Amino acid sequence: PQVRALQGPISYKFSAAPRGPGHAMQATLNAENGSLRVPSPRGANGDDDSEAESFQDGRTDEVDRETRGRAFAWCRDFLSGSWKSISEADFQIRIVSGGLSNLLYMCSLPDHVHPVADEPARVLLRIYGAILQGVESLVLESVMFAILAERALGPRLYGIFPEGRLEQYLPSKRLRTDQLAVPELSAEIATKMEPKWVVWPHRQIKRLKFVREAHVKKFNKLMKYDLPAELESLRSLLAATRSPVVFCHNDVQEGNILRLDGCGEKSTDNLMLIDFEYSSYNYRGFDFGNHFCEWVYDYTYHQWPFFKADLEHYPNREQQLHFIRNYLSESGRYSNRDDHTQVEEELLLEANRFALASHFFWGLWSIIQAKISKIEFGYMVSALYERGL
Repeated sequence: PQVRALQGPISYKFSAAPRGPGHAMQATLNAENGSLRVPSPRGANGDDDSEAESFQDGRTDEVDRETRGRAFAWCRDFLSGSWKSISEADFQIRIVSGGLSNLLYMCSLPDHVHPVADEPARVLLRIYGAILQGVESLVLESVMFAILAERALGPRLYGIFPEGRLEQYLPSKRLRTDQLAVPELSAEIATKMEPKWVVWPHRQIKRLKFVREAHVKKFNKLMKYDLPAELESLRSLLAATRSPVVFCHNDVQEGNILRLDGCGEKSTDNLMLIDFEYSSYNYRGFDFGNHFCEWVYDYTYHQWPFFKADLEHYPNREQQLHFIRNYLSESGRYSNRDDHTQVEEELLLEANRFALASHFFWGLWSIIQAKISKIEFGYMVSALYERGL
């Protein structure tokens, strides 16, 4: 079943499974004749969007001097050997794209300096975004990362400090949105999500005060909807949906899936899930539904609002069944059940209903990010798409 069949009292976008109206997104963000369009200073519905004018040339590619200096100091303090002997002039750093909650940089020794023993030649520097800078969330995420690193389920940890951490740089390529639909990769993602491994208070949203006119207009449009009532409608729907509580990643999108270099094309273990800052115990359906929503979104788009969506990419029934069957096979639950069809149908319903919770969660997240984040991304535009506006 597709989520669009679940129309009901929840008004904001429960008639569409993926986040945001594809026709509106495509009207402004599609590539034409093999080249990117010049971004319009208008929003998806033709409204003036002064934010777009600030990003006519795309994202910033250069690392500012202050960040470079801090990165050099952190690498020198936490890494041994050659890292302590190089000068800041020799220190190499570049921006790594793909982070929506954190700022990511690849730091490395210069080519003429070789690492000593098993020290790394390159590391990933993660500077926490404002949304993750509360003490409780930082401690939780750091503990989570350390446990996963110790068990070789994630990158190694080299150092933690109040502003972020240094972690192992894994030679790899982040998946593209279209690769989520590749059957072999979809099957492996399902096995990674099998649990060997919520909604934020809407009161935070009501306390937000925006200054920029573009933000104020979009925020006021969003606030015309009764969030508490919609949340209660969502709770009622999900309460009637069977879904076990498991340890969930909660953000299995293509940017958080690495395809490790050096693994053969036919390898069945060449993917690694990363970035567990949103991980927690949660309903299994949320992880499934959220992942299916991510098939729609491409975060590598280099013009405002730095993402694009295509509703046609939401997985169809057969693609969802392919994913679900590999998940169940990995969990060993197929061998003990005769009613395979019933189990699959229940999981299809579970995943697509919880996709609605994904929309609600990331819609609120986007509004908060629009207020506090310094990352170049159209968060408020994303929030509007989450609600189908």
